Amino acid sequence: MSTLLHIDSSPLYGRSVSRELTGAFVSQWKASNPDGKVVDRDLNATQIPPINADWVGAIFTPEEAHTPEQKQLLALSDSLIAELQQTDEYVIGVPMHNFSVPSVLKLWIDQIARVGKTFSYADGTPKGLILGKKATFIIATGGIYDAQTQMASLNFVEPYLRSLFGFLGLTDATFLTAGGTMALNHGQDRDAFLAPHLQAVQTHAVATQEGQA
Repeated sequence: MSTLLHIDSSPLYGRSVSRELTGAFVSQWKASNPDGKVVDRDLNATQIPPINADWVGAIFTPEEAHTPEQKQLLALSDSLIAELQQTDEYVIGVPMHNFSVPSVLKLWIDQIARVGKTFSYADGTPKGLILGKKATFIIATGGIYDAQTQMASLNFVEPYLRSLFGFLGLTDATFLTAGGTMALNHGQDRDAFLAPHLQAVQTHAVATQEGQA
């Protein structure tokens, strides 16, 4: 049975472009995988504390020596990493915030980018441990930051996510971007704006299930 991890990070909910597009991906994925399982993770509905010195100390303490307090500190991280390990495919909605990823997504990344769990230095060099997975990142940006545009150098979302997940071992990643969402605040028809992006997402969702992407 195929499993999909569906992550959203936009705080806008019903007005969110990235949430609408990840929802379209999930719907198409379910149609292609009627017996599949979807694990939903809404980062805005998940209490994720910033890491602190105690948390760092816990991850560098051998598991067999963990105190009850350290086990509690790492419980959320363990749960979030298990979601990555136990699912086959990910779809992650990412609105651009200040040229980078939302703070809630960064908090999640800090919990799942964990030595000995999702990457290792066992042989003296870094090795990703999230292997055999594929991911679709659906990004929504207020402006246009496509390659070769004047604003391209300000887009730190895709380079960061590609580098981070590549470091963790996930190299089968597709990035779909809906740029120019700011137009929706200035009278652009939402359905007309979303139509090509919904089509691109649905086409990609079908292709991934057919082994074509």
